[in-house]
Parts: sequence; C-alpha cells; structure tokens
Amino acid sequence: MRSFLPSVAEQLFRDIQKTFQETSQIPDDLLIALKFIFGPCALQALDLVDQRSVTCLSSPSGRKAFQVTGASGRLYTCFISCHYCPCPAFTYTVLHRNEGLLCKHILATYLSQALGVTQQASVSDQQMSTLLSGTEGQ
Repeated sequence: MRSFLPSVAEQLFRDIQKTFQETSQIPDDLLIALKFIFGPCALQALDLVDQRSVTCLSSPSGRKAFQVTGASGRLYTCFISCHYCPCPAFTYTVLHRNEGLLCKHILATYLSQALGVTQQASVSDQQMSTLLSGTEGQ
C-alpha cells in the first residue's frame, strides 16, 4: 500500500521500526523527531499504542481498515490508505485548519504497525462493507 505522507515522515516510521526491532526501544532522538513532525498528538498517539488500542480488521476479499479505541473509549474506524479518521480533531485540525498531518488515531495506527503491536481481527466481507460505507451502528 502506497503511503501519501511526506517522505520525512515515512523515513521516520522506517527508522522507528528498524530501531525498535533491534533494541525494543524508541530512542529519544526519534521521539523528538516524532514530536517535531506531528506535534502534540505524538504523545497521545504513543499512549494509544501503549494501551494496544489499534486493531487491523481484514476481510476475505483483502480489504483492511483500522479501528482505534480513543482515550475516551470511543471506537474510531480509520482508513490510512486515504488518511481519514472520523474524529472531531481530524475534521477540525487536519481538514479545516490544516494545522497537522494526522490525528492521534491515524498516527497511532502507523506507530503500532511500525512497532509490530497492532491487534488483528477478521471480519466478513459484509461487515467490512458496512464499515466502509460508514453505516455501522445505524
């Protein structure tokens, strides 16, 4: 899957992944870079990763979506292929004000993948269609 993040962000995720695989830690310089690139949501995203809040949903047809349990306990279905999250922070900060690249939920998704701590779950194609259409819970 091709990402559409700035190359500096993509490189940062690769560096975090490589270093974490080798040392089981994220060094301070990479944490500082993470905060510099993503701002205040970086620490919030790391908290979500620590809580194992990210689940990758996969369907038999190969579709994927990510669900992130936010700090409030609310479940957000995020789509990293198009960098979309239905949370208010994404709408306001990323879309309306253009003040950030991602919200904490999408950033947590990238980080949990880089660290190899993403939970995995299978859903039917029908369940995935419901998620993709945004009609879940209606």
